[in-house]
Amino acid sequence: MNQVMSNSNASLLKHFTPYKVKKGEEYMNTAQQEHFKVILHAWKQDLMEEVDRTVNHLKEDAANFADPNDRASQEEEFSLELRARDRERKLTNKINDTLELIEQGDYGFCETCGVEIGIRRLEARPTASLCIDCKTLAEIKEKQLGK
Repeated sequence: MNQVMSNSNASLLKHFTPYKVKKGEEYMNTAQQEHFKVILHAWKQDLMEEVDRTVNHLKEDAANFADPNDRASQEEEFSLELRARDRERKLTNKINDTLELIEQGDYGFCETCGVEIGIRRLEARPTASLCIDCKTLAEIKEKQLGK
């Protein structure tokens, strides 16, 4: 799971406990849905805290350096940080969409073929919308098309 999620989600990973599937348990039952809601809300909270840290950092560290090299370094640092936050903003939107899928009862099933994505895959990538087979095919097609 920590390979998939960003480093800003370290607190989520500290408190993460894999779901223990009980024998004969129905896939994506209420308990499993709640498990993923907790993961997704914690992940979203971590992202929001990162946004707050970035805003504070930009406010506190914004300086008008006389040296053009220092100014350029600061602008590059801010640019990289803002790009990371933009990626996280998109991820937050995907988390919101995923939470909506849980509410609709459609979470955990491949959007292409309809099969179960699987608890472990969803724990590794809670926003996954494709089973491993469809994801693999999509990546092969993407590679062939050079995208």
